Parts: sequence; structure tokens; C-alpha cells
Amino acid sequence: MESDTTVRRIKAFGSQSYAAQDNDGSRERCGNNGYNGDPKRKPEVSLYLLREGVAAFLVSVFILVLWGLVHLSLQQLVIGKPSGEFNAVRARRHLEQITSVGPRPVGSHENEVLTVGYLLQQIENIRVETAAGPHQLTVDVQRPTGTFSIDFLGGFTSFYDRVTNIAVRLEPKGGTQHLMLANCHFDTVANSPGASDDAVSCAVMLEVLHSLANQSTPLHHGVVFLFNGAEENILQASHGFITQHPWAKQVRAFINLEAAGVGGKEVVFQTGPENPWLVQAYVHAAKHPFASVVGQEVFQSGIIPSDTDFRIYRDFGNIPGIDLAFIENGFIYHTKYDTADRILTDSIQRAGDNILAVLRYLVTSEKLADSSEYRHGNMVFFDLLGVVVVAYPARVGTILNYMVATATFLYLAKKASLPGNGGGRYVRDLACCTGVAVLSWFVTLLSVLIVALLVTLLGRSMFWYDHFYASICLYGTAATGKMILIHTLAKNLYFGGVRLVELADLYFDVSLLLWCCSLVWLTQQGLCSAYVPMLMVAFPLATKLLLAKEFKHRGASMKYSVFYLLGLALPHVHFMFLLWVVFEIFTPIMGRSGTEIPPEVVLASLVTLATIFLSSFFLHFIYLVRSTKWILAGLGSVFMVMFLLMSCGVLFPYSGSPESPRPKRVFLQHTTRTFHNLQGQVESRDSGLWINSFDFTGIQHITPHVPEINDSFRTDCPADRPFCGYPWYLPVKSLSKKNWYLPAPEVSPSSPVEFRLLSKEETSWGTIKMTFSAKGPSHMSLYLLPHKGASLSTWSFGDGTPQFDLSGEYFIFYSHGLDAPTWTFWFEIQPPRDPDPSGPEGMISVAISTHYFFGPDQRTAQLEEILPRFPTWAFPSAWVSTYDMYRY
Repeated sequence: MESDTTVRRIKAFGSQSYAAQDNDGSRERCGNNGYNGDPKRKPEVSLYLLREGVAAFLVSVFILVLWGLVHLSLQQLVIGKPSGEFNAVRARRHLEQITSVGPRPVGSHENEVLTVGYLLQQIENIRVETAAGPHQLTVDVQRPTGTFSIDFLGGFTSFYDRVTNIAVRLEPKGGTQHLMLANCHFDTVANSPGASDDAVSCAVMLEVLHSLANQSTPLHHGVVFLFNGAEENILQASHGFITQHPWAKQVRAFINLEAAGVGGKEVVFQTGPENPWLVQAYVHAAKHPFASVVGQEVFQSGIIPSDTDFRIYRDFGNIPGIDLAFIENGFIYHTKYDTADRILTDSIQRAGDNILAVLRYLVTSEKLADSSEYRHGNMVFFDLLGVVVVAYPARVGTILNYMVATATFLYLAKKASLPGNGGGRYVRDLACCTGVAVLSWFVTLLSVLIVALLVTLLGRSMFWYDHFYASICLYGTAATGKMILIHTLAKNLYFGGVRLVELADLYFDVSLLLWCCSLVWLTQQGLCSAYVPMLMVAFPLATKLLLAKEFKHRGASMKYSVFYLLGLALPHVHFMFLLWVVFEIFTPIMGRSGTEIPPEVVLASLVTLATIFLSSFFLHFIYLVRSTKWILAGLGSVFMVMFLLMSCGVLFPYSGSPESPRPKRVFLQHTTRTFHNLQGQVESRDSGLWINSFDFTGIQHITPHVPEINDSFRTDCPADRPFCGYPWYLPVKSLSKKNWYLPAPEVSPSSPVEFRLLSKEETSWGTIKMTFSAKGPSHMSLYLLPHKGASLSTWSFGDGTPQFDLSGEYFIFYSHGLDAPTWTFWFEIQPPRDPDPSGPEGMISVAISTHYFFGPDQRTAQLEEILPRFPTWAFPSAWVSTYDMYRY
């Protein structure tokens, strides 16, 4: 496309020329910038352009100040002085006592006896202390058995037997018909003390119970404090309570306390479904608000590989609730580093203040008694730097969004109707500039993804895991530099005949138009997150209108530039906070998302999109400076330095620093595998250390420290063996396809699994019913693989209908508490009409794996020998397992 053709397309749509006052160092003479009008015409006004250095300084200071405000708000955990109603020091003592017993997997003595005993003793102390008050306190230890299916991790079925719940009912002595539920869990994953996930929440709940029980004014409604002992087993105990406990029928709403990180602020990231009165209660009562409907919609979209008891209460109890979680420092979530000393007392104080205030508000609310009357509708809610929460009904948000969109289109329509813009010239110019802007975004994203690919090919993936700002310096500078370069070329080559101030004004309109289009689209999709583009349209539009006279008569004066940035401050600081949440969640997730998702692509895309969104209204400034060569030189220098540091391996992904660990997660199972044929005879048997890396780098950094673990021991996945013939604890084989199997002696647990086929009979409707029994450790996984032509028709799990066929396989997760009986189950299978001669014998392959997460069977001599050889920056989680497969 030649420049002279372009000049004819976009001509100057005004009669202003540019001159500069020599005594203003922040501006410079514009000249005619290729303008081919009458050179004898005298300028009507003098309009200013910014010097390159001044523009770079203003934008840099703007971004740094707002980013500093975001971090300052995050560090301000408690606003004001504590009222004394919630005692964080006492709650911390509970936290330290609960975590002192170590990891608490379901079925362990630590979980089922020691922690349960401590909680019951503290609850009894509160009951005795408050016996003379206006409230009564009832305790019930529930040990439910049940089964359900859930579409998490691709979908699987769960069966639990005698897991533990401690339910505490606090109510007026006259009784009550309506209950509020507060939920935490005290169990943990194996090998983690679980201070943040979720002992601190149980400690907070104990202290909230103490405070409410000591309240002299009687509560209007009751509260059930549920200390559940089987959440890490994929939400089993909460299912047992809400589907089986007699108090569950009186529960009208709930608050769930969770963690996806360690300490910091607890954020409201889910509410509802519907029932806007719950959000209003939080907004009205919370002393230190921290909430975002954006987080809710992102979490419920399923792109975050996590779930909470919120789902169980919502889906199986049909009750609304509020979900809160700690999200900071997710790098050490579910690791040995999740200890009580890493949780600040102020974090406990703010969580306690908030939970106590919200519960107290709800149990005195008339809406709790008849919540169905107030259930319809959703809420738009977000906080501003943790100081105040803004909340309004979604229907009001829809009206507001369309009002802002209408105002934007009227603004653009008025400009299109100005004299000199006839024949649709402004519309064509706007469309042309919009095309350039969108093209610049696609080219920028593609360019940064190419850089991410180079990083991956160089074997330097996740260099930013322990150096987050290194990713900004690499991918952020690449994205920023690419966009500036494209627009600089467009300004000098494509728009050679258009004056700079008019181009800058036009690109402001482009940014406004694109944000407005996203506003309309999100609103039409019914997403409450549409408030974000609403803010990004309303404030810049209002600012531009207020500064229109200044810009018209003086151009990019210092006054205009400063006030323009001030007008962008509120939506941008909120957007930066949302970006902080995104990176705070997704950066650690890359360390546990498996070997198949390329983290460089994910993070490079996030950084680029963040750069595009944040810089949209700064395109205006690119066209208000005559040159960008020094800005591009600076960005290019930073990029090259960072690329060289990354290439040389200076930026190592992991850290074993006690102050700020960034561990690499590795799972090791010392397992024995046994495969039986159709006649029940052992077909093959082997033993080894089965090793899984849960991030993209695999074992490339481990091999230098443990040379035996190398790619010569990579496993394959035989299609005729359920779940590849390996003891998957959860159905995540598609996320972690790279694993290693190092030969080792057989394991001999003291309580081996007893698996039997009890009966096999043909039904009158042509299926084969098979009944089995299994007795083993507290954690087992059952895998079913119907052979070609065969299909499961019904079974004894869930609602009776086999669900979540994972590429032809079914996964059943089993766990039990203490003194559980033998597990008995059955299924019916439709035999194949034409058996596949090339496939395995029989009609179905059944496999069962056992997992010894605690006690003397957890470790072997081989594990004890290899674990100390792992580097300090690694977190190897190890246990013993077995895998037994049968053909039928």
C-alpha cells in the first residue's frame, strides 16, 4: 500500500496546523507532518505535541504509581483498629495446635482422632463457658457413607465410607427453624500440614463460634458450624452432610472458607446462584471487603483446575452461598511449606472480622427466613482497592451499560456529523484506524508467541516462576515495543498526510469504540463482568469531554496530558488489581498444571493481553509525539538483556529459599503392578518407582541431581490397560502424559488389598451383573474399561447411571474413615455382540489401585534412599501404591 494512496484516503478533517512555543520544554514544533494543504494558509491556533521523553515519563509514572497503589492495598490487611470481638491471637493458637500433628489425610490417626479430639475439646470448652447465656450449643459427630458423580477433572464418580463431620449448632435456647451454615475442612492432602488449606479457616470458625456464643443478645436464627474432615478427597464430607444430616433441611444459606494460596486477603470469588441479598449482606457487613464478580465468572467457567465445597452445597443442597478463599502465594499451596508461621496474624484478624460480621448480619436478617422471596437476580460487585465494595443488581448494571454505550455512540455520531466530515469520511477514517489497531494487536500477540516458542525450544520454560517481573521485562517489552513500532510505522508511512493531533484524537475514538463493543457484547451475554469495559468507557469518555476545549485550543499541553491520565486512573487501577489477581492465581497454577500445557504460551498470552488492554488509551499518546526511537531503543535493550539472561540459564525457575520458596512438584509412588488374564492367572508383574512431574519442565532439572531418573525410563500408555496400567490417584492422566518408571523391588504393605469377584450372573434383560468386594487402605481408585462393543448399563454408584466416560474408561474414587466395612459394589455390562479378535480377552478390564498416604506403609527403603537426593528446591511427595488388573 503506497503512501500517496493512503493520503487520499485519510485527509485532514480540520483546518488546524501545529506550531510550538519554543519556551515550553515539554512540547515541540509539529511542522506540517506531510500535510499537503495550502502552505500560505496561516494557522488558526498553536497546538502542542509532547516530547518523547516527557511522554515516556508520564506514562511510566502513571503505571508505576497505580501498580504501587495496588500493592499497598494488598499489604493493608486490616483497616482501622480491631474491635476486640474477634481474638486473632486465640485463633492462631488453634491454628498452631491443629497443624502441630502434621499432615491429616482422610483415614489417618492424625485426622480422625487427634484433630477431631482437639476440635471437640475446644467446642466443649465453649459450650461450658456459655451455658448460662441466651444460646444453646449442640454437637453432632457425623460419619456418613455415600456416593455421587462430579464433572471435575473431566468427570468421575466418588464413593466415601464413614468420613468425619463435626457439626456444631448454635441457636437461641428456644430453638429456631432457619439455619446459616459456615463450612471449613480440617483434612489435608498427603505430605502437607495444610495451615492455609484449610486449618486457618477452622481456627477462624472456632473463634467466631466463641464470639457468637458469648453474645448477650440472642440470635434470631441459628448457625451450623461444619468442621468437615474429607474435602481434599474431592468434596466428600460436605456431600455427606448436605444430603444426609437432619439439620441440612433447615439450612437456608452458607459461607464456605477455602484456600488456593497461603495467607494474604481472603477474596469473595463465588456467590449465589442468584440470591443477590447474600452479596448485599457481605457489602453491608464486611469490615475489610475484598470481592470481585470477575473472579466468580472466571472460576465458574472451569478454566481454573480447582473446586470447593461451594459446588456441593449449590448442586446437591440447592442452597445459595458465599465462597471465600486465600489466594496469595499459591506456589506453596499443597506443599510442606504450607505452615502456620507463614500466615500473618493480620490475615487471621481480617478473615475473622469479616466472617463474624457477615454471619452476625445474616442470622439477624429477615431474608434468611424466607430467602426464596429474594432469590431472583444476580449482583454486580467489585471492591476498590479493598476500601469499599460497589454492588448493584445485574438488571441495573444492564441499564447502566447500555446508557454508557449509547452515550459513546452519540459522541461518535456527533463527530461524524460535524462540518467537513461529510460523505462518511469520519466513519471511513475511524474504520481504517480501527483496522490498524486490531491488526497491531494480532501481530503483537503472534510476535510474542514466537518469542515464547523460542524460550520453550531453548529449554528455558518457566524461567519466570521464581522471577515474575522477568516475564514482564521479556514478554511485556516485546508486546509494548511491537505495538509502538507498528503505530510509529503507520504514523510515518500510512498516515503521512494527516496531522498528528487529529490522528491522536482519532485513535482515542478507536479505543473508545473497541471497549464499547466489548461492553455491548458482554452485556448481551449476560455477564456481570461487563462492568469492567463500562468503567473503561465511561471514565475516558467523561475525561475527554471535559478536556475537549483544552485539547482543541492547545493540543497535547502538559495540563491536558496530566489531567487525561488522572481521568484514566480509576478504571486503570481497578483493571491492574484484576490483573494482579489473574497473575497471582495463574502463575502458581503453571507449576501444577501437568506436562502438556505449555506455560510460556499461557503466560506470554496473559502478559500480551494485559499490555494490549492497559495500553489501549495510550495509543492516543503515540500519535502525540513526533518520534518514538528512544522509547523503542529502551524497550529493545531491556528485551535483549532479559533474553540473554534467560538463554544463559541465569533465571532458574525454582527456589528452595525458606523465606520465599518456589518448589518444583514431583510425585513418586513405589508401586507393584499385577496383571491377570481372563482365567485369573498372573500374566505379568513388575515393581518400580513411578514418577510424575506436574509441570512442563518434566525431569530436565531433576536428572542432574538424580541421574537414575532420566528419559530412558519414560513410560508408554497401553490402550488395553485401564488408565495406562498405572495407579493414578485422580483422573489426570491427560494432563500429565510424561512420566517415568524406574525399576525397584516389590512393595509389601502390611494391609494389602483384598479384591474379589463375589458373583457373576446374567440378567433377564441380557446384561451381565458382576458384584465385587474390596478391602484395603483409606484411599483406593477403581478403573473400568469396557472392551470394544461392550457397554456399562447401570451400577451401584451415584444415581445408578454410569457417568463421565473418559475416552472409554470410568474412574471411581474411594475413601474411608475409621472402622469402615468391606466395600461392596456391582455393575451391569452389556456384552459385545461381535468380540474384537484383535482386542483383549473378555468384555471388561477392571483394575484397582491402593494408596498408602500415612503410617508405616507409606514409605519404603527405596523411597527413603532417593528422597534426600532431590534438590532443596524440589517438593517430592512420595507414598506406596499397588495396581491390580483383571479381565472378565
